[in-house]
Amino acid sequence: MSFQARIKPAKPHSPSPSPSQAAGGHGDGEAPRVDSRAAGVALLPCYLETLSLVERMHRLLLDVIKDEFERLGVLDVNAVQALMLFNIGEQELTAGELKTRGYYQGSNVSYNLKKLVETGYMHHQRCAIDRRSVRVRLTSEGQKIRAVVAGLFARHAEGLPSRRVTDIAELSAVNDTLRRLERYWSDQIRYIY
Repeated sequence: MSFQARIKPAKPHSPSPSPSQAAGGHGDGEAPRVDSRAAGVALLPCYLETLSLVERMHRLLLDVIKDEFERLGVLDVNAVQALMLFNIGEQELTAGELKTRGYYQGSNVSYNLKKLVETGYMHHQRCAIDRRSVRVRLTSEGQKIRAVVAGLFARHAEGLPSRRVTDIAELSAVNDTLRRLERYWSDQIRYIY
């Protein structure tokens, strides 16, 4: 089948809305039509700012974690590795499962796992069922690092409302929006393939 034959046909152009629909009326019980191109043009600056903020927030999170460990004098674990330990928690996971649980910007998960094993923060062993798969879990030293990150996040959660940065309702609304954006991006990837 040719490439052109696989492309979905374009939707036929909808007729222009009647004057009552353009003014916000529903006409014949229909919902008002939204000009998606105009809405997209209006939304673009805000969307680009959101993309920039998501990226900057992740970098700042890593900086905050890094500063906490420098303050404590713990220099053999970096921020990405500490975040990995936090995300593993009490569970035993494969490297693939770990990748899906956290976003480790620009990092090599396999390299970081190897370093965490070398420094004694993590146990690893081959899976008895699938010898190609390696399962990892935290050592007691890894649990201490995880506790530091958990304590840092708990202090932040206390500081956000007391400093009037945000409250639970606002943060829940942000999370809902980000989850919808995550689903939208996932759908875009599925649509491409």
